[in-house]
Amino acid sequence: MLANQEIISFVDDFIDTQRDVLSAISDEIWDHPETRFEESISSRLLADKLEESGFQVERGVGGMDTAFIASFGEGKPVIALLGEFDALAGLSQKAGCDSEQPLVENGNGHGCGHNLLGTAALGGTLAVKAWMEKEGLKGTVRFYGCPGEEGGSGKTFMAREGLFDGVDAALTWHPETFSGMFSNPTLANIQAAFHFKGAAAHAAAAPHLGRSALDALTLMNTGANFLREHIIQEARVHYAVTNAGGISPNVVQADAEVLYLVRAPQLDQAQAIFDRVVDIAKGAALMTGTRMTMRFDKACSNYAPNHKLEEVMYRYVQAFGTPQYSQEEQAFARSIHATLSEQDIDNSLNTMAKTGGIAGKAFAETLRHSPLTSAVAPYCANENILYGSTDVGDVSWIVPTAQCFSPCFVVGSPLHTWQIVSQGRTSLAHKGMCLAAKVMASTAVALFSDSALLDACQEEHRAVRARRPYHCPIPEGIKPSPLK
Repeated sequence: MLANQEIISFVDDFIDTQRDVLSAISDEIWDHPETRFEESISSRLLADKLEESGFQVERGVGGMDTAFIASFGEGKPVIALLGEFDALAGLSQKAGCDSEQPLVENGNGHGCGHNLLGTAALGGTLAVKAWMEKEGLKGTVRFYGCPGEEGGSGKTFMAREGLFDGVDAALTWHPETFSGMFSNPTLANIQAAFHFKGAAAHAAAAPHLGRSALDALTLMNTGANFLREHIIQEARVHYAVTNAGGISPNVVQADAEVLYLVRAPQLDQAQAIFDRVVDIAKGAALMTGTRMTMRFDKACSNYAPNHKLEEVMYRYVQAFGTPQYSQEEQAFARSIHATLSEQDIDNSLNTMAKTGGIAGKAFAETLRHSPLTSAVAPYCANENILYGSTDVGDVSWIVPTAQCFSPCFVVGSPLHTWQIVSQGRTSLAHKGMCLAAKVMASTAVALFSDSALLDACQEEHRAVRARRPYHCPIPEGIKPSPLK
């Protein structure tokens, strides 16, 4: 079945009329980079626009001030578009610049393109509403304002509160360096802080009276590093020391804290490794005579692709193709490309290759020396893991979910870097954002228009859930917390 040309034409025209508005909203979010669960300006910009456009908006859902759901229509089917808008700490950067130039030292920055992500979902949602009104279609389109994807798992908290129950399909995307499908499983993860409490003492006059929390933290990190040899190769164990106990070496440090993030292909695998990390922390406390307390921070499930829904979305990825770039945009792309290492480019090409099987590898190699992509990447359903995590994973276990990539950045640009922040407020990024809005809107309209498509996606989803039931990885009682 081919993409519906009437849908393509309508959505294409609608998003083009909204291009300036969407670009302005995206830039405003870029201008106010806010980290997890503190995205008050960014959330309000999106929610206000939806409310002005005739949506019923419920704010502060799921116990998060910056989470919201905007709905239009009534009854079934219910199609959701997911939007993110949080930034990253320490990535402040001047826009449209080919060198590292922070706007604010140690300030925040949109190093993963979430200023674009939520805004494209907004544009797609508005286009779906316009189509439903034109055709008199029954059903409900929803925009989910999802805070705290970066290290907060906002969608997982929303899933725990049942906010995705009753949704028939969910669509989203992620800014990237190419046009294609986000078709691969990701890693589940668990994140927790370990605090060690000891006893302060004069480090020279009475060291025997001290119980060093920093020693405990160091021993924990050493033990965890030894653990790495004895876990499955797909797993990851990361840590960040968030409190080293002070700056005075002549005082035995009485307090120290470290934040651990454990990842693995399946949630039960992550849990097993995490349990071993907890034992290591207990051992470190025992060895040093300190007391250890753990603060569970967040978790998310691995992403479970729905291939039937991906096939529908990919038709529209192919139909809309890739953007056309001006000479000025191409010159800027070359200047950014010149800042990237061979390793950066290899990693970017590897991501492309994973989404398309053998054909994907061949496609990726054609871009080795090209700053910008001019063709759509091949799609092939496969089990190649993308070694990252996303709280979209929890949505995918509750409802059939598909997501695409759209070209917003120069080939080779690694996420979570100044290069991404620099490009995120340029016409390059705006073009990729509007392309994503068109793909998501067209996919949603296709689902509204053809119940057989939706039925096939749900049948596949039920089969996956039958093999592995969903359990929310965040325990009851754990609350979303801002970045500390």
